[in-house]
Amino acid sequence: MEQQTWYKIENEDAVISPSLLVYPDRIVENIQTMIRMVGDVERLRPHIKTHKMSEIIQLQMNQGITKFKCATIAEAELLAQCGAKDILLAMQPVGRNVHRFFELIEKYPESRISTLVDNLYTIQEIARTALENNSVASVWLDINNGMNRTGIVPGDEAFALYKTISTSPGLVAKGLHVYDGHFRQPDVSERKKSCDQAFELVMKLKHTLEENKINVDAIVAGGSPTFPIHSKRVEVEASPGTCLLWDAGYGESFKEMEFLYAAVLVMRVVSKPQPGFVCFDLGHKSVASEMSLPRVRILGRENCKHVSQSEEHLVVTGPDVEHLQVGDLCYAIPIHICPTVAKYDHVLTVEHGIVTGSWKVAARDHQINI
Repeated sequence: MEQQTWYKIENEDAVISPSLLVYPDRIVENIQTMIRMVGDVERLRPHIKTHKMSEIIQLQMNQGITKFKCATIAEAELLAQCGAKDILLAMQPVGRNVHRFFELIEKYPESRISTLVDNLYTIQEIARTALENNSVASVWLDINNGMNRTGIVPGDEAFALYKTISTSPGLVAKGLHVYDGHFRQPDVSERKKSCDQAFELVMKLKHTLEENKINVDAIVAGGSPTFPIHSKRVEVEASPGTCLLWDAGYGESFKEMEFLYAAVLVMRVVSKPQPGFVCFDLGHKSVASEMSLPRVRILGRENCKHVSQSEEHLVVTGPDVEHLQVGDLCYAIPIHICPTVAKYDHVLTVEHGIVTGSWKVAARDHQINI
C-alpha cells in the first residue's frame, strides 16, 4: 500500500460511519519508538488513558513494558486483569474511590498498585483506611510544578507531606509524581528550557528529602509533549500516553517526534446543502469537540474550511470537497485522540488495508467490576 494512502481500507462498504479505526502495526512501531527514545524499558511507564484497551496493553507488555499509569479505577482494574506488574493510579482517590482503591489491592495481589496524594487530608484518609483493612498503600506525592491543576508546589510543605507519608503506619512512600502538560512550545529547545527550569525544584526537593534520610524510590514525570526531555533523565520514569495512537494536535505541534498516526476516523457525506458545501455524519458525539474548529484533519482534503459542527453533523466547504457525493467515505485524524476514543464502545482493527476485527474500549466507563 502506498505510504500516502496507508489509512485506506479495501472493504469500505462493510464499515459503518462514523467509526474509529486503529492500525496495530503502527501502534507497535510507536511502542518501539517510545522504547528507543527512553533507552531502558524499565524507565518507561506509559499512560493508558488514551486507549483504554487490553489489546494495546498486551502489545506493550509483549515489548517488555511492565509499569503503567492510569487515570481511573476502571483503567487500573483493566491493567490488573491484563497482568500488569506495576500500576500507578495517577488520580488522587477521594470518597468512595479510596475504598475501591483498597478493593483493587485485595483482589489483584499479583499487581503492585499505587496512587498519589497532594494534601494531608487524603494522606490521613488513605492511612486510616489501610489500617482498617489490615493493608498497606503505596503512595506517591503529586507535585505541582506550574500547571496548577493538581499537586503541591515543591518546597517546605511538600517536604512535610512526604515525610508524613513515609512515617505513617499503613503507607509506603514511593516517590514523586510530576505532570507538566503545560509545556507545549512547538520549538523543542524552548520546551526543554521551560521543562528543565521547573524540574530543578523537583530535584531540589528530592535531594532535601534524601539529605534528611527520607528515601525517594523514583520520580514519575511528564506526558507526551515533554517525553523527549524526561526520557533522557536517568532518575525518571517517563509516562507518555498520546503517542501510542498520536493525533493531529500533537503531530502538528511537536514535529520533532517520530510517532505515527495509528487511529483514524471514517465518516460519510450525508448531504450537500448548497454548492461547495458538504455535510459529514461526524458530530460532537463522535469526536473530541472541546477545542474550536477544526476538530479533525480530513486526509487528502486538508485545505477545506470547517464551517460548523453539531451533535451528528460536520459541515465543511472548499475546492477539496466540491466533487464529493452523498455516500462517499472520507478519513480523518482527530485533533485530540484521548476523548475521541472514549466516545466509542469498540474500535475496528485494520491490517494490510482490511478491517480484521474489533477491540473493546474496555475501560471506557468508570467501573468494570470494582
